Amino acid sequence: MLLKKLFRTLWHYKAQFISMVLMIALGVGVFLGFNIEWYSLEKNLTEIYEATDFADYRIYAEQAFSEKDLQAVLAVEGVEDATRYLSVITSVKDSEDTLALTVVENPKVSGMLVTSGQAYDPESPDGIWLSDSYAVANGISVGDSVTMIYKMITVTGTVKGMVKSSEYLICLPDETRMMPDYSSHGYAFISPKMLDASIPAMYKLIIGDSLYMQLNVKSSLEKADFVEKMDRALGRTLLVLSKDETISWAEAQGEVDEGKTMGSILPVLFLAIAILTMVTTMHRITVSEKTQIGTLKALGFRDDRILRHYTSYALIIGILGSILGIAIGYGLGWFILNPDSAMATYLDMLSWTLYAPAFCWIVIILINTFLTLIGFLSVRKMLKGTAADALRPYTPKRMKHMAVEETKRFKALGFGTKWNLRDLLRHKSRSWMTLFGIVGCMVLLVGGMGMKDTLDSFMDVFFDRAYNYTTKINLDTESVTNEEAMKIADAYAGDWVAQRSVQVGDQGISLEIYNITHDKIRFADRNMNVIPLGDDGVYISERVAKAHHLSEGDSLAFSPYGTDEQYTVRIVGICKCLAKCIMMTRSYADQAGIGYTISAVFTDETEITANAHILNTQNKQAIMDSFVTFIDLMNKMIWLLVIAAVALGIVVLYNLGVMSYTERYREMATLKVVGFKNSKIGKLLISQNLWLTVLGILIGLPAGAGVLQYLLTALASEYEMKLTLGPGTYLVSILLTFGVSLIVGLMIARKNRSIDMVAALKTEE
Repeated sequence: MLLKKLFRTLWHYKAQFISMVLMIALGVGVFLGFNIEWYSLEKNLTEIYEATDFADYRIYAEQAFSEKDLQAVLAVEGVEDATRYLSVITSVKDSEDTLALTVVENPKVSGMLVTSGQAYDPESPDGIWLSDSYAVANGISVGDSVTMIYKMITVTGTVKGMVKSSEYLICLPDETRMMPDYSSHGYAFISPKMLDASIPAMYKLIIGDSLYMQLNVKSSLEKADFVEKMDRALGRTLLVLSKDETISWAEAQGEVDEGKTMGSILPVLFLAIAILTMVTTMHRITVSEKTQIGTLKALGFRDDRILRHYTSYALIIGILGSILGIAIGYGLGWFILNPDSAMATYLDMLSWTLYAPAFCWIVIILINTFLTLIGFLSVRKMLKGTAADALRPYTPKRMKHMAVEETKRFKALGFGTKWNLRDLLRHKSRSWMTLFGIVGCMVLLVGGMGMKDTLDSFMDVFFDRAYNYTTKINLDTESVTNEEAMKIADAYAGDWVAQRSVQVGDQGISLEIYNITHDKIRFADRNMNVIPLGDDGVYISERVAKAHHLSEGDSLAFSPYGTDEQYTVRIVGICKCLAKCIMMTRSYADQAGIGYTISAVFTDETEITANAHILNTQNKQAIMDSFVTFIDLMNKMIWLLVIAAVALGIVVLYNLGVMSYTERYREMATLKVVGFKNSKIGKLLISQNLWLTVLGILIGLPAGAGVLQYLLTALASEYEMKLTLGPGTYLVSILLTFGVSLIVGLMIARKNRSIDMVAALKTEE
C-alpha cells in the first residue's frame, strides 16, 4: 500500500520532485566535474613527469659546460643525477616550421618516452626521435627524413621513433605565444654522437668543444642551498631555475591550482543552492502531506513506518540526483579533459584518464545522508501528538503587525504591495532562497561574460595597439654585434630590444632594453593605457612588483647572470606584461652603464633577407593565431557558465515559485472568492518575483564583478589582465535574469486558474 502511495505522491508533486532531482544533479555534477578536472590533471601530470624523469633544477651559463663541470656537479652532496643538456630552436628545411633540437647525454634526467617506433639509442649516428604531436599535425611517419638548420649546423636524419617529453609539456617557441601550435612548432631528440658529427670543424673552432649551455639536475636540495653549492662547485655565477620556474611545471601546476580554485567557488555555490532548496522544499512538501500523515496514523500505521515511508522521498531524490550528477560530473570532466580538447592542445600529455578525488565521494554520501536526515526530521515534527492533532491542517504562523504598517507611507501603499511584503516576511526562508538563486545566476552571468570582455580588452591592447609591428626578427646574440644589429634595424626601419637574464633576490627575470624610434613597440600601464617608455628610470611588470612588494619611486637592485656586477635603478612605472621583466630605454641603460647585446628587431617589413646573424623571424599574426585555441577554450567555459546560470535560475525559481503557490493556495482562493480576477492574482504572484529579481540583480552585479576579479587574480595572473566589464555584459545579464524570472513567474501565475475555491476554503484555519 505504502509503495503505491509513494509513487502517487511523487507524481502529485512531480514539479517539485523533478526540480529537486535536477538541483541535486546540477550541484553534484558541477562539484564532481570541477574536482575531476584538477585531480585528473594532477594525476596525469605526475605520470608524465615520472615517466620522463623531469629534472628538479636547470643551470644556465654564458660559457658551455664541459664534462669536467658535469662531474663537479655530480660530486656535490645532495645531487642525485645530472646531465648536460642542449635545446635550441632550429628551422625545418623547406618549410617555415621550427623544431626545438634537443640533446641529452643522460636520458635518465629530462629524457623522453617513446610512444611508437624504435627505442632511443644514445649512439645512433642518424636517428631522430620526433614529437608525436608534431608528427601527427604534419603527416610525418617513422622512416621519413627531416633536416634541421641552426646557424652553421645542419642536422639531417631519419625519424626512428615518436616521443613525448615533460620538458616540452607546453611546447612554445617563445614567451610571446600562449598556446602551442604543433602544425608549425615541435621538438626533436638526437644523440650526442649525431650532434658532434653534425658540427662543422670550422664552427668547432669558434664555439669550442661544447654546445651544452645547460645542466639539468635531479636534487632534493632547497634552491638557496643548491645555488650556493653550484656556484662553489663550478666557480662562477650561474642562472639557476628550479622546476617551479619552468613553463612545463609552473604553467601546468598553475592549471591544477586554477582547477582547485574554480572547484572551491562555483561548485560550492551550486551545492549550497541545491541543498538549501532541497531543505526548504522537503519541509513544505511534508507540511502539505500533514493530513495524509494524520490519516495514516489514524489507520493504525506506526510512527516508525510512516517515518521510513516519508523519509524515503528525500532518499530517492538524493540518490537519483546523485546518480545523474555523477554522470554530469564525468561528462563535464571529459568535456574539459579529452585528447581532442583545447586542454590537450595546451598540455602534451601521455594520457587523459579521469580520476575523482576520494573526498568527492565522501561529500556525495554526506549530502545524501544530510538530505535523508532533513526528510526524517520534517516528518517527525508532523507526527508529534495524537492522530487527531496530525489530521488538523497545517496552520501558518501568525504575523504580528510591524511598526512600519502603522505609518502613513505604508498605509498609502496599494493592496498588492502590502500583501506581498507581508508574505515575504512570513516566509523568510523561501524569500532568502529565491534571492540567493537570483544572485547566483547573476554571479555566473557577469563572471562568464565579463571574462570575455576582459579577454577582448587584453587582445585589443596588446596585439592591436601595443604590438605595433608586423614582423619580429630574432638575432643570433652569440655572433651579432650591436653595430651589425643596428644596421639590420635601420635597413628595415625597425625598433630593437636587447634581452638578458638578471637576478632579483633569488628569482630570475628578464631585463629588456629598448630603442624605439619608429613606434613599433608600445607598453600598457596598469589601467591598460598605452604609454611610451621614459628615459628617467625603469618599468617593471606587475608580477615583479607584487612578488617583491615594489611600487613607483622605489629602488630596485639586480645582478646580470654570469657577472659579479650589481645595478640599482629607480622604478618610474609598472606595466602589464606577458612576462616577468624589467624594461628600460637604451638611453637609461647607457647612463647606468648596463651592458647589452641586441637580440631582436621589430619591423613592418614582411620580406626579410637571409642573414648569418638572423636566427628566424616571427609574424605577429602567427602569435595572435596561437591565442585562437586559448580563446576557444575560454568561450566554451563562458557558454558553460551562461547555460549553468540559466539552468540554475529556471530550476531554483520554478521550484520556489511552486512552493510559494502551494503556501498561498488558500489566500489566493480567498481573493478569488471576494472577486479578484485571475489576471490580478497573477500580477500579485509575478510582482513579488520581480521585486526579489531587482534586489538580486543589484546584489549580483557587484558580487559577479568581485568573483571575476578574484578569478583573474587566482587563475590568470600570468597574463596580467585587467578586469573589464562592457555595457553588453550588464545588459545581457540583467535581461537574461529578468527574462528567466518573468517566464517562471508567468508559468506559476497560470496555475491560479485551476484553484478549487470550495476545497481550499472548507479546511479549518
